[in-house]
Amino acid sequence: MAMFSSRNWREYPQRYRMEASRFKKSGKTYFPPRTVDPETGDTKQEMVRLPEIGKLLTYTVIRVAPSMWGDEGPYALGVAEMTDGTRVMAQITDCDVEKVKIGMEVRVEFRRIQSEGSAGVLSYGYKFVPKWF
Repeated sequence: MAMFSSRNWREYPQRYRMEASRFKKSGKTYFPPRTVDPETGDTKQEMVRLPEIGKLLTYTVIRVAPSMWGDEGPYALGVAEMTDGTRVMAQITDCDVEKVKIGMEVRVEFRRIQSEGSAGVLSYGYKFVPKWF
């Protein structure tokens, strides 16, 4: 867990503001941001904010959570295609895992992800919530 705190601040833009890189030549957007477009080798890009709404493409249910997540299992993780075509992976929350379905609309929300150590350092990020909430 020692790397968690030092890595945390570097990921603020994408984790807290859903910032992605859009490359000039191809017009493709990548999240998390990349420094080089894997298709064209282009390094000229702009940072863009991703849309908050998407459709679930695939998901899996974690029935036994890793020890750092305590008793949070079962929970669902999914990949959604946002309205601009960018694909994002996140935990799906605020619904029974048995009700998660491919094709359902999800909304990105800012939530607490975890805490670290006895100091109680909190980490925040994004999760998917079914759009009907």
